Amino acid sequence: MRRTNWAILAFAALGTSWIVGSASPAAADPYEYPWCIQGRQEGYPGYCGYQTYQQCQASASGRDAYCGINPRVAFSQQRLAPRAFR
Repeated sequence: MRRTNWAILAFAALGTSWIVGSASPAAADPYEYPWCIQGRQEGYPGYCGYQTYQQCQASASGRDAYCGINPRVAFSQQRLAPRAFR
């Protein structure tokens, strides 16, 4: 009986570790939105899922929150246009 309990426990531990190990994180949104809602509940940089300032303001309305520029967008490297060689 005791051996059976250990076998079941070992099998359950292996199954659990396999399930946890095979789980992959959710894919990040490939687009960086320029506006973030920031505040006490959201932290910094907050939730950055707004394309326009008006969308962010509408979401922040009535909450202890405000809108700010997404730092990943503001401080990212600017993409330069390809140079034409003469």
